[in-house]
Amino acid sequence: MREQLLAAEKVTAIAWREGALHLLDQRLLPFTQAWLAYDSAAAVAEAIRLMVVRGAPAIGIAAAYAVVLAVRARVAAGGDWRAALEEDFRLLSESRPTAVNLFWALNCMRERLQRLKAGDDPLRVMEQEAVGIHASDREANLTMAQLGMEVIRQQQGNSQPVMTHCNAGALATGGFGTALGVIRAAYLEGLVEHVYADETRPWLQGSRLTAWELACDGVPVSLNADSAAAHLMKTKGITWVIVGADRIAANGDVANKIGTYQLAVNAMHHGVRFMVVAPSSTIDMSLESGDEIPIEERDGGELLELAGQRIAADVPALNPVFDVTPADLIDYLVTEKGVVERPDAAKMAQLMCRKRLH
Repeated sequence: MREQLLAAEKVTAIAWREGALHLLDQRLLPFTQAWLAYDSAAAVAEAIRLMVVRGAPAIGIAAAYAVVLAVRARVAAGGDWRAALEEDFRLLSESRPTAVNLFWALNCMRERLQRLKAGDDPLRVMEQEAVGIHASDREANLTMAQLGMEVIRQQQGNSQPVMTHCNAGALATGGFGTALGVIRAAYLEGLVEHVYADETRPWLQGSRLTAWELACDGVPVSLNADSAAAHLMKTKGITWVIVGADRIAANGDVANKIGTYQLAVNAMHHGVRFMVVAPSSTIDMSLESGDEIPIEERDGGELLELAGQRIAADVPALNPVFDVTPADLIDYLVTEKGVVERPDAAKMAQLMCRKRLH
């Protein structure tokens, strides 16, 4: 399966080349594939905020490389470069509040910085750490793809329709994807007949990104309005909803793209299994429940305008970017450390004690 997945890999969104971070501008997809180069931490922080790069794992990887850029600039400037670097850590940490992978990656980079020894080349060491974070995420996705595929096979071994929300694919990660990684693996094994992709308003990550990724891979996919999900579950024989996550609390509550919560409620009502796929870096054991997860709210103009043209009445708009799905609506949580069925606090604690499987 690993070899099949590697052979099928077509989409990448993050590259580190010649001392610069290159990001595929996801705001322009699917019509334009434009790569942007970044050579400063401030520019990367702005790219994260403006959603040039998005998806919790991808944000964390981009932030790790941004720290490398910051180290290079601060060392070159001379003086107390470690103290000056704190401003870069602060700027990056404030770029997106919900995706915990961002803070996980920054903590990894900070811890490596603290372990520098006399005579170490800080730029070389920190670059190695960032490259390692990127490679580790890619390996985690390969592991999760195979674990999730096996869960699907155990429940029903024939080809079946599934649904996904937002984009949890190669564009949102270091490679292959989380939810889409499982879907890709299941399709290669003859377990997925068709994918129903929610459009995912207001940024249309399902329409612009997920549909594009799956179509590039030759996976049968169609788009639907977010509000059509329950109807499709009832009429199309959908057996699984498979999504990613931006932060998971210690009790198994999951923060993901707005609309995920109602999707899970609909899935339970219709007897559709609900799977969350995310690396362990997405799990925040410091938060007791999803009630403590900070929920980002973006400008209401994203709902009121289309391509700069106002399309709504002159009223205010609420634009929360994420919602929290309670753990008791989740059938399976798939991580690179293993699979948790019906997650709760005890099972999450046990999961986080395991070593990685890849």
